[in-house]
Amino acid sequence: MGLMEKLEGLAASGIHLVPAHEIPTHFVLERDGYAALVECTGDDFGAIGSSGLLTEEGFAALVWRGESATFVRKSFAQPATHEQVQQLRRFARDLENVLRAG
Repeated sequence: MGLMEKLEGLAASGIHLVPAHEIPTHFVLERDGYAALVECTGDDFGAIGSSGLLTEEGFAALVWRGESATFVRKSFAQPATHEQVQQLRRFARDLENVLRAG
């Protein structure tokens, strides 16, 4: 699958490219407040990083502490609901499916 087909697949899945000129080596892909960094390899998408929550302070990773899930970053922590965890997993799965198809 070529780059144009992947971009069309992302759009069909509701996943958007977020402008991030300060990160020239990666794309920032987002849907419904969840995001992931994806390596830019010239004319294609490369490695997919961990997905997390976009906050006003930036990206917050999902961290498990026992049975509890929390979105965290340096100066931020927010308990994750079961629904948020499920939405994040769907986002990560859909992103993987589109970028690794073909």
